[in-house]
Amino acid sequence: MRQFLIVGHDAPTAPEFSLDDLAGGAGRLDVLCRCVNSAFFLSHAIREDVRVHLVLGDEFTVRFEGDELRRLNPDERSTAALIRTALEHREDAIGHIPAESTPGVSIRRMGFAATLEEAAGDAAVVELHEDGDPVADVEPPADPLFVLSDHRDFTDREASLLAEAADERVRLGPAVLHADHAITVAHNYLDTDGYTSY
Repeated sequence: MRQFLIVGHDAPTAPEFSLDDLAGGAGRLDVLCRCVNSAFFLSHAIREDVRVHLVLGDEFTVRFEGDELRRLNPDERSTAALIRTALEHREDAIGHIPAESTPGVSIRRMGFAATLEEAAGDAAVVELHEDGDPVADVEPPADPLFVLSDHRDFTDREASLLAEAADERVRLGPAVLHADHAITVAHNYLDTDGYTSY
């Protein structure tokens, strides 16, 4: 299982946002939608062995399960619609008990700390960071949980929690990448067994 946890610092925690203004009025939800699409889409298929956790405003987490997903299309607007539908079900999420909104998509009343702790489980926690070790020098983990931030840096609290939980802190290349591009590179790193087989 490959997992990606993406922190949306300015992301909406209520469904009252326009699908026509994802980059502005919806708190850069466009970034998170691109991350979801990069995590799941192949040319003519969906990666079924992937789980994505979107932490919205440190209040809710929307989870996408690759082997159960339906209605996910490779455009930001339809992905944002799935997130908005999940937020419409936020009152049904009691404690950490999820509420399913559409097949393969659910919402939990969980912030970053609780989501990180739950998702880590048996996973190898990998922080994607520009100051990390070169990924080519790191053995690809069998069940990774890649943790990354949206267009903002991790807060001090998030960085501290992640430092305690992370098994590895890696950078994916010499240049700083957008979060969704980092997910694509991380997939390639795993698909090629650490860039050793093609």
